Amino acid sequence: MSNSNPLSQLDPSKRILKRAQYEAFAFSLSDGHVLVRNESHADPENHEYRVTIEDGLPTSCECPADEQAEEACKHRVGIAIRPSIIESASEMQALTDGGVEAKRNVETNEVSSGDEAPEPGCEHLSEDFPCWECVRTGRQEIPE
Repeated sequence: MSNSNPLSQLDPSKRILKRAQYEAFAFSLSDGHVLVRNESHADPENHEYRVTIEDGLPTSCECPADEQAEEACKHRVGIAIRPSIIESASEMQALTDGGVEAKRNVETNEVSSGDEAPEPGCEHLSEDFPCWECVRTGRQEIPE
């Protein structure tokens, strides 16, 4: 994934940036692409477009505006201002390409390859009730 800010690479106009911020977009991942649905429309099912992510940058969109205009469309900019969506799409692409799922420790924000067993992180909890990771992996059971 590119280290540069995607928004600065797209360099949208103020009009496009405003629309990307205030329109009610819903995002979903599909085969390493992002489906952007504009819930602001009366018929949002007719306003859903697939955006391609390449090297951490939304590079193209199937919407008419992106195909006709020189600048990035509001759908691409809407993704660029939401780095977690780009990160999720990039992780999905890596998995689709045969990569190993990366896991993020929410307490330390460190990423692991997923090959090693994660630390449970339950040392600060009561001994009477295990953490979810210990239950999920079978280390402990939920007490009755």
